[in-house]
Amino acid sequence: MANLFLKQAKQYVATRPVYPPELFDFIASKTPRRDMAWDVGTGNGQAAASLATLYEAVVGTDTSAQQLAYATRLPNVRYVHTPPDLPLEGIHATVAAPASVDLITVAQAFHWLDLPRFYAQARSVLRHGHGVLAAWCYTEPRIDAAVDAVFWRLYHGSENYWAPNRRMVDDEYRSADFPFDPVEGETHTGPFQFSTHRRMDLDDYLMYITSWSAYQTAKDNGVELLDEDTVQEFAAAWGGDGKEVKTVTYPIFLRIGKVR
Repeated sequence: MANLFLKQAKQYVATRPVYPPELFDFIASKTPRRDMAWDVGTGNGQAAASLATLYEAVVGTDTSAQQLAYATRLPNVRYVHTPPDLPLEGIHATVAAPASVDLITVAQAFHWLDLPRFYAQARSVLRHGHGVLAAWCYTEPRIDAAVDAVFWRLYHGSENYWAPNRRMVDDEYRSADFPFDPVEGETHTGPFQFSTHRRMDLDDYLMYITSWSAYQTAKDNGVELLDEDTVQEFAAAWGGDGKEVKTVTYPIFLRIGKVR
């Protein structure tokens, strides 16, 4: 997974959506204690930074050292570069002791995980009976009918360059194996829907597309997804000189549950 994002770390930071405060408030309201949170696949630390306003201590882990280099440094957040084959003993030594974590979050990375292995790690470090796991993804952006029509032609045309794991995002994590119980006050584990917005001009929007793992995979295979014709289609749909700033909406889908 980490290799897919090595060449796009800077674009990722510059163009990816910011998760809304109401998402974190909802999640935090489901954890009886707020001592410790572990953000898995933290990337540039975006979710970890938001968690730091709600939890006493946060640890963010990622298999990509390059993504972590762009992570926001905060006094109550520490970042750990974790190899994908780190054994459970290594998790206990470098991330969190057994039964010490109130919340585990996985933001836009759940579909990359070896779920049986990850679930064993999660059950080990979450507080017994109270620990909560929250995993969410955002799906493709919406702007308006004209731009979205060009976007979906490009997205469907890029299918061969996405990793198979991406299908979990397209499915909004609905069919993902999620062996946890509903959190307090809920009757199911989701997905619960939120949304986030970002203001972009055309250049920003095209940079977002270059941050796709599929974009880099295509490029490595000699294919430019944003060829001249496609860029011109986007420019015509955007209107004007492309400098108009538009509101880009990303739907968010959350699965959340507590340890059985």
